[in-house]
Amino acid sequence: MKAPARPPFRARLRAWLRPPRTLSVTKVGRTYLVVTFGVGLGALNTGNNLLYLLLGLLLSMVVVSGVLSERCLRDLTVRRVGADAAFAREPFAYRWAVSRKAGHGFALTLGEDLSPLAGTGSLGHLPPGTELVVRADLAAPHRGPVRLSGVRVTTTWPLGLFAKTRVFSLEGTLLVYPRRGYACREPGAAESGPMGETGSPRHQDGTGDVAGLRELAPGEDARRIHWRKSAAAGRLLKVEREREERRTWKLALDAGLTGDALERRCEELAAQAHQLLDAGHEVGLKLPEHTLRPAAGAGQARRILQALAWVGFEDAAPGAKDGTAREAA
Repeated sequence: MKAPARPPFRARLRAWLRPPRTLSVTKVGRTYLVVTFGVGLGALNTGNNLLYLLLGLLLSMVVVSGVLSERCLRDLTVRRVGADAAFAREPFAYRWAVSRKAGHGFALTLGEDLSPLAGTGSLGHLPPGTELVVRADLAAPHRGPVRLSGVRVTTTWPLGLFAKTRVFSLEGTLLVYPRRGYACREPGAAESGPMGETGSPRHQDGTGDVAGLRELAPGEDARRIHWRKSAAAGRLLKVEREREERRTWKLALDAGLTGDALERRCEELAAQAHQLLDAGHEVGLKLPEHTLRPAAGAGQARRILQALAWVGFEDAAPGAKDGTAREAA
């Protein structure tokens, strides 16, 4: 797989000018600052030494909060574990692995920086010398490749007054599959009928209808034993089933579709392919630029989803599409 295209100059300039840490005030912190400001005004107007001491204590807690939160974000190492499968407009599990050489980390929140992915993962305590995996339920607004520029780590330790954030630059791409749904149309007729013994109703030991019972031979799968009939007959009887017919479908994506029509057609093709593959059939996919040859199984389902995810985004990373989805016709 080739490396993703280089980000535009404006994005690189913004990343270069970004400070190493960003700080935001929480709701509790705003209340704390208002109280501190009020105590400061009271100390200036009255000259009460006790108010000055209280003001010094409040301000020192701000300094302590900044120092401790900075220690939480130092010496961190973050890497992406990724997602098993990401579908548009529905939550999917995403993971990061975080560790630190020395010291402890507390109240860490991880998320993807400058990306349309919504959602964060939290970690209460990170001990030194241990790598922990943080899980988050993210959601993508649309299918296609999503560029990932960095991982955002935020902590509110120790008092929850401020949220300090550090961004780890990690380039990557997440491929989001079409949204899962139901196909409104049938996939059409199969291109070929039963092939050899795999489609013959007379061939036994399949997953279709029950064809009969026979005595279990040595070395055969014991999971096919019919225990009730075996107990009545006094010997082990095996259930024989007919093999279901395996047919071949070749789905096609019409050329020239754009916008919502393209999205809906990709979702429909994904649903049809899922239905046919679950039934044990072979499914191929014909796209305007290339074709996936018919095959069966979970691997073919993933190849079809990857090919549909790249439709309309070929210019984003042409090498990546070729490496993940292209097959010989």
